[in-house]
Amino acid sequence: MSSFERFSGSAKYIADEQLLASVNAAIALERPLLIRGEPGTGKTMLAHAVAETLGKPLLSWHVKSTTVAKEGLYTYDVVQRLNDSRFPEDGGRDVSDLRAYIKMGVLGQALQSDEQVVLLIDEIDKADIEFPNDLLRELDEMAFTIPELDETVRAKHRPITIITSNAEKELPTAFLRRCVFHYIEFPSRDNIQRIVDAHMPDLERSLVEAAVKRFYGLRSVDALKKKPSTSELLDWLLVLARAGVDPEMVSRHMPFLGTLIKREGDLEILASRSKRGFGAG
Repeated sequence: MSSFERFSGSAKYIADEQLLASVNAAIALERPLLIRGEPGTGKTMLAHAVAETLGKPLLSWHVKSTTVAKEGLYTYDVVQRLNDSRFPEDGGRDVSDLRAYIKMGVLGQALQSDEQVVLLIDEIDKADIEFPNDLLRELDEMAFTIPELDETVRAKHRPITIITSNAEKELPTAFLRRCVFHYIEFPSRDNIQRIVDAHMPDLERSLVEAAVKRFYGLRSVDALKKKPSTSELLDWLLVLARAGVDPEMVSRHMPFLGTLIKREGDLEILASRSKRGFGAG
């Protein structure tokens, strides 16, 4: 069996051994890697880190509620062709050249690429429930047909495919069967420290320690609907540092709380706890 390129993390993406193993299993098996985890745990940034570390181009397909699978393959601009046929005097293209009206989508570009790319399909569960099923053949065979051209596009190189999900919808069993799956656990305090050091190595140690303690105190409040994420901790640390906040103030109060807490109800819960003498952290 031939060897394969392995991902070992990057300077700014701290991955535990289980995540590294899942990424490398997906690369070895040439199967999509389905990543789940709460928002802000680095699901999307994983694809960026893999592309950067392995030295490969990154193509990103950000899924929306209106996204359909065919858009990722190609689109045929029939309206523009009709306009060009009606008004040739306006400098329209040769309408007999259908290829001029075909535009490749992100997945189509990945399959056509002359080099292997990292393909990110971001937040797949935002689309209709049939969306993952509509991608099964293309992800399996790495090929699709363009009927307008009577052509089949086949992958020159199978992309390293990373698919993220926020678990907003249950994905079809047939789709799950074709993926390597990994759930990103929320980082431990040790890993949080490594993540902070990777992104902000010059921060005052006492400020980081005070902020991380308060951060985990917030996350321990079970009543919160939306607990602060790793990315929000980094934002909070940045604003604390830029504002010159003393670590002692962080230990006693929670300045710039809106950087961490994004729901009015959660703010009310914390205010109520504070009045009763139960501070977060």
